[in-house]
Amino acid sequence: MSEDSPHIYRFIGIGFGPSNIALAIALEEAGELDNVLFLEKAAAPDWQGEFLIDGSDIQHNPLRDFVTPRNPAFPYGFLSYLKAKGRLFEFLNLEAPYPPRTEYARFTVWAARQFDRAVRYSAAVRSLEYTEAGGLPAVRVGLESGEVFLARSVSFAPGRSISIPQPFAAHMGGRMVHAAQYRSAVARWQEEGTVRRIAVIGASQSAVEMLLDLPGHFPQAQITGICRSFGYKQKDLSPFTERVYEPEFVDRFYDAPEDVQNSMRRELWRSNYGAADHDVINALQFRMYEQRVTGRAQIVLLDNKTTQEIAPQGGAGGFELTLLDRMDRSETRAEFDAVILATGFLNHGSAPEGEPFHPLLAGIAAEARFRADGAIAQARDYRLLIKPGLTRAPVFLNGVSETSHGFGDAGSFSLLSVRSAELARSIAAVPVRPQNNSSGAGQDTPARTVQPA
Repeated sequence: MSEDSPHIYRFIGIGFGPSNIALAIALEEAGELDNVLFLEKAAAPDWQGEFLIDGSDIQHNPLRDFVTPRNPAFPYGFLSYLKAKGRLFEFLNLEAPYPPRTEYARFTVWAARQFDRAVRYSAAVRSLEYTEAGGLPAVRVGLESGEVFLARSVSFAPGRSISIPQPFAAHMGGRMVHAAQYRSAVARWQEEGTVRRIAVIGASQSAVEMLLDLPGHFPQAQITGICRSFGYKQKDLSPFTERVYEPEFVDRFYDAPEDVQNSMRRELWRSNYGAADHDVINALQFRMYEQRVTGRAQIVLLDNKTTQEIAPQGGAGGFELTLLDRMDRSETRAEFDAVILATGFLNHGSAPEGEPFHPLLAGIAAEARFRADGAIAQARDYRLLIKPGLTRAPVFLNGVSETSHGFGDAGSFSLLSVRSAELARSIAAVPVRPQNNSSGAGQDTPARTVQPA
């Protein structure tokens, strides 16, 4: 970009996963997809690539996609994808409530590819800073490559930070990985050929899926599930609980006092976290019962345990875990060649499963407002709230708003179609040039326009 006349985008999206894909669709639908740019650190569009386990399905109604609940006629919904791929009738004949995860991943990539002209891949963002350009507030977006971009507004959707509980943090890498690196780690360990004892830490959907998947990759290994509860709990998917994923609930949740919000989140926790779907729990129970019949216990469960200490073992990268029983306070020591943390992701907040804000917001957080519970504060339209008396370009937090907006605004598809339309309206209302500049001339005049795909 020229130092004399820098280009100013009217909008930049950080990340191009489901949240910003849905926003791109909403902007196109509203005729607002001009002079915008999405920056994605990956080399190509992807969705849950490390979680694409054979036989796994999605955990939401497939019609809760990028656009269908808002506008079923707009051509980027799941049914449009199936029609384009010639699989609509095959899907309708599928005797399963949800499609395979591989199918939905391909749908996500298909939708993302419609906007290639507005996306720059292999563009890892390093920093965000408030600035001024062309007489109006702007955001300065710096990349790891050293490049800099300016925008009148930003949609921040990099996904959530992975959760690494203590005392695991000091041992990550190699033979200890988070579930977000699952498939890559499995492939690497298979090549090494020395992994015979694997621990899966956690009680989430991913934990159960991995316990079921690992024996196929390591038929001679012992797979141990370690969780702090009494076995694996089933998600609360009752119709009344599912109302928290309806648009009307967002207003109700946002308007509640903070202590009430946090109480509701604790009460509703098992609708989204620390639990698994009925089908995988039954599959695991069936597998473990079959082990009793055959006498070969390949999958072992150590429940009601918390990890107290970790000691590296030998030169191959294994670990000895000291586990504390939460009931009788007894200690168990167990050695593993590899450990997988199915411990989820961090929300905004001061709770153990939270962080005050995503690390990429560090450059602007000093001017932000915070809630009493430690989370960075957001307006109802998802813009980051700044301290009184300051005028700054809006940064919209897209998909990291669970603390203030409820579970429907966590990292899921549940309300993407509705949230993206709300964001598109707010973005369209952001001024792009000073009001006293009636001629439209100035440094914010676009050097080029990114056209809709």
